[in-house]
Amino acid sequence: MSLDNRVDTRVERIEARLTEALAPLDLAVGDDSHLHAGHAGAASGGGHYSVRIVSDRFEGLRLVMRHRLVYDAVHDMMKAEIHALAITALAPSELD
Repeated sequence: MSLDNRVDTRVERIEARLTEALAPLDLAVGDDSHLHAGHAGAASGGGHYSVRIVSDRFEGLRLVMRHRLVYDAVHDMMKAEIHALAITALAPSELD
């Protein structure tokens, strides 16, 4: 059984993908689609999501590389299920 067959919602699938790829110490995924109702991108069925992720994998990486790792984890969802993804990607050493 694939990972995606064990989860029901897009948020759960995003969480599962990020957990599998980046072993986060902390992860929060929000569905912000309701804030973008009527937006042209929303018409395609893709949602707007926000991600806050803390992972050891981000230590020493620039922001663009951190975002690349996140996008790599959900790349096939970007075609139709995710229209926009707001990412906050932190290394553990950056936490207060």
